[in-house]
Amino acid sequence: MKFFAKLRIDAFMLGILVSVAVAALLPAHGVAADALDWITKIAIGVLFFLYGARLAPREAWAGLRHWRLHSSVLAVTYLIFPLIGLALRFLAPSVLTDDLYTGVLFLCLVPSTVQSSIAFTSIAKGNVAGAVVSASLSNLIGVFATPLLVMLLMDTTGNATVSPVAILAIVVQLLLPFLAGQLLRQRMTRLLRHATVTRTVDRGSVYLIVYAAFSAGMTEHIWSGISPWALLATAAVCAGILAVVLTVTTFGSRLLGFARPDQIVAIFCGSKKSLATGLPMASVLFAGHPVGLIVLPLMLFHQIQLFTCTVLAQRYARSAADARPDLAVAEPSAQPA
Repeated sequence: MKFFAKLRIDAFMLGILVSVAVAALLPAHGVAADALDWITKIAIGVLFFLYGARLAPREAWAGLRHWRLHSSVLAVTYLIFPLIGLALRFLAPSVLTDDLYTGVLFLCLVPSTVQSSIAFTSIAKGNVAGAVVSASLSNLIGVFATPLLVMLLMDTTGNATVSPVAILAIVVQLLLPFLAGQLLRQRMTRLLRHATVTRTVDRGSVYLIVYAAFSAGMTEHIWSGISPWALLATAAVCAGILAVVLTVTTFGSRLLGFARPDQIVAIFCGSKKSLATGLPMASVLFAGHPVGLIVLPLMLFHQIQLFTCTVLAQRYARSAADARPDLAVAEPSAQPA
């Protein structure tokens, strides 16, 4: 790691690029893809268990009560994003095909990510308790809100359904491990003294998410069904959307008077869109339509947000270490991994 630091190479970003390269060369197929899915779920469960064990109950309760923060994240996810998507209608069909524009609008309607939002918030030294609540709440509401918004704003088959299984999966995978960590917090004190444990799980979960996302794109051959110009145009539109939302969340959180840890939550939870939630929803909502093209903007946005937020999280971590030199010793995760 010191070698990379001397070369001014961020090791965390290098890990992201390696994950992309491995997915491109060795994408997971069949049984390996199923195993990857389970490994990712287990890693996320361990991550949330450690978050629960690391947070004092008083801090967790404070995260639940911070309604202004959660309301702002939900407003960006389900109000600002959809308005941006609708405003971009003029791009079709001159810049984006109708299917690609449908995909851009769809990405604006899906919930925020959970695991990567919280992982980046932790890396950036933000309010992890607040991030857990905001990201989880966004996904729980999104199970109902996204199909409703799609049916209101888009032309679909009308067969959208909301499955209780999706809600149960969120509870089992995210909230239960977090509560278990809270209950076993006293027994985990010795382990949590080693900050590298949480740092490793933080970054490892992000690497898995990146690899799984790119691997899915490779196995579905989604990149071969679109021209280079259309791909570049879609990527540029996605980058523009992310830039607008990051600007809104950054300055909006300051105007609302949020403390720096809460600003980080607003930025990372408010600017994200979930590929893991969006893909299964799209397969139901757009049955009979070219789902591969429709989800392409979401896949591109997902990769762009991971790269961008990696840089932002590292920058916040370094500024926190500069402001509090003791963090550089007590919390090794404040330094580039």
